[in-house]
Amino acid sequence: MGATAERTLWPMGSGETRRGAGQGVTYAGAAAAGAAAQLPAVFVLSWVHGTAGDQYGTSSDGAMLLLAVAVPFAPLYLPVLGFLHACVQVLPGAALGHVVLRGARWPQWVRHLLGAVIVGVVWGVVGAVVWGWSFTDIACSLAVLAVLPVLAMAYARVGSATGVRGVWGVWWRAGVVSVALFVLAFPAAALATATGLIEEYEPPRLSAAQLAGVWQDEEGAVLRLLPGGRAELARMPAEADPFVDAEFAVCEGTGTWAAEDGTYAGRDGIVVRLDTGSGTGSGCGNGTEWTIAGTDRAPELFAIFGDLEELRVLTRAF
Repeated sequence: MGATAERTLWPMGSGETRRGAGQGVTYAGAAAAGAAAQLPAVFVLSWVHGTAGDQYGTSSDGAMLLLAVAVPFAPLYLPVLGFLHACVQVLPGAALGHVVLRGARWPQWVRHLLGAVIVGVVWGVVGAVVWGWSFTDIACSLAVLAVLPVLAMAYARVGSATGVRGVWGVWWRAGVVSVALFVLAFPAAALATATGLIEEYEPPRLSAAQLAGVWQDEEGAVLRLLPGGRAELARMPAEADPFVDAEFAVCEGTGTWAAEDGTYAGRDGIVVRLDTGSGTGSGCGNGTEWTIAGTDRAPELFAIFGDLEELRVLTRAF
């Protein structure tokens, strides 16, 4: 049985070329089906992970909108994405495992999986060198994502040997598995968050003395927080007048600042107010809330303005 499967999956003799080619299509389709089946659950887990680690709290609404738009069209793009994943990792890994580990007395699916893991490591190196991504994150993620496609190939191989399953049989079963994984991803994400496997972002705790200093952003805004509660602003965004069609006002002048709890999503921050008659720009008399973000070593202040939720981030000037 094992030798027959080896010959039909990777035909070596000319007499088996036609049968091997047909089964090769079946195995490639099975790999794509397995890869596609897990993508909805992967999206849910990635969304929860990204939301938990989002220090600005801006990812949740966009992800929910994307989810609402993406679900109805899933049958159109999931097979394409599954096929791409199969082509760049699973199928090359299966070929690599078949050639390099052929002498090992392991089940064929184990060799295919090890080959796919090796290919994932290569992609991890490429991602780290070319794009500066985390090698560990990429390699580990691709190793996990290779499991289901490899098992789908093994499932198709057994069915092909007995003549009871074809590529379409694998695809509709993959659809059932995909729905089940998608549903299970929500309680799994909740459990992972509750147990700490998915860590929620915790902003730094800054005292008034630590907040004092000069803050600036890439747009040229400068906020000087002086000890005692005085503030100096230059080209600073501020809450716009509600009767003005603008996301925010650009203000300069002097004013006050004070630490405040619950500026955004229950987190600590500060409120900056310009002195009456000091600011230039419509709406500069309004108080603007800036929320603490970043890390202990690199703290930040951020604010979200307007209906378009424009994000402005201030970093400490050194």
